[in-house]
Amino acid sequence: MMSKYPKLWLFIFAVAALCFSCNTARSGVKQANMLADVDPFSIGSVVASFDRILYPDVEQADVEVIFYPRENEVALKFKYTTLQYWQFWDEEGRRQFIDALNRYKEDFANQRLLTSYNRSRAIYGMAKRRCEWKTTSFSISATYRSSPVIELGYRFRGNSPYFSTYQNEAREETGSNPDGITKSNIVIMYFTRAQGEDLARLFDQAYLLELLGDISSQNNAESSRDVYIEK
Repeated sequence: MMSKYPKLWLFIFAVAALCFSCNTARSGVKQANMLADVDPFSIGSVVASFDRILYPDVEQADVEVIFYPRENEVALKFKYTTLQYWQFWDEEGRRQFIDALNRYKEDFANQRLLTSYNRSRAIYGMAKRRCEWKTTSFSISATYRSSPVIELGYRFRGNSPYFSTYQNEAREETGSNPDGITKSNIVIMYFTRAQGEDLARLFDQAYLLELLGDISSQNNAESSRDVYIEK
């Protein structure tokens, strides 16, 4: 049959080889950071504060923390104004957050905090992150994506200082914007020292690996139980 349709078989082999090559390249990129072939799952929630529109103070909101083992990323899922956000932090970014928080606590303890936010908002460095968002007004809406720079620092609101992450505007990257959206918005998250420590614990790589170990042990136990039942 192969000799009867040589051109057809050559075409099939070429397509198969191309697909294998493409899949291998994609898989190689994913596996570079992959910790385990496990679906994303929630690892808890923290409290943060956001600016109130037209008000000088801030208001607290719950932030869900979701772990993506295949990408070795942690997403902060929260609602701000009329939008639902997913702010992704890779391993290096999480380390930067923890280091910045520790430096902030040291400056706080030694009364070295500045009152000018222009000078303090990126005082502990910057990290380029991935962000996704969609409107919360409709059950089905387009999801947008950008890669904003997040500045790590602190800010006084009233008489109270907060550790802060300042997400800058960034170009929308999907190119599919039926709502005419061309860039992501500025989003500032504020943390007290205790709230920052809560998130730092969930950002800790050793803790995330421990969670994966627990899941692996649980899956192994369930597999052993299934095998026993089948016998």
